[in-house]
Amino acid sequence: MTEALAVSAQHAYPRYETLQPPYNLYDRSTYEGPLEELCVREQIGVITYFSLAAGFLTGKYRSEADFAKSQRGPGMQKYMNPRGMRILGTLDGLALRYGVTPAQVALAWLIARPSVTAPIASATSTDQLDELIAATRLKLDTDAMQALDRASA
Repeated sequence: MTEALAVSAQHAYPRYETLQPPYNLYDRSTYEGPLEELCVREQIGVITYFSLAAGFLTGKYRSEADFAKSQRGPGMQKYMNPRGMRILGTLDGLALRYGVTPAQVALAWLIARPSVTAPIASATSTDQLDELIAATRLKLDTDAMQALDRASA
């Protein structure tokens, strides 16, 4: 990305203006660090996909028995580990504290990140859409943000 931006500047080519990385409370390592710093420095818009880790961060999947709930279910195995459960536990606690759903907390965390322009999340019903839209109104305090950062570190 750094090289592409340099070539664009050198030759007066159009440059990348957005990046769409997989990024969420579980999948942080490929974006955070040098890539995130570059996006902030160069004012590149970041539109995250898999913002809810393919549904894992909704809390819908808690055990292998839940995998049958959707076609994505079997892919949840990679999240079923102590770290994944710690993230869900923190989401559950904050959801209870704020009177919202775990998905709304997970999206609010992304929205509050200074380097994120907007998260992508899909809905399969109007109720889910309403839930996702409500996440845009949720403002997490510093303690909540730090708790999520610790849980997902």
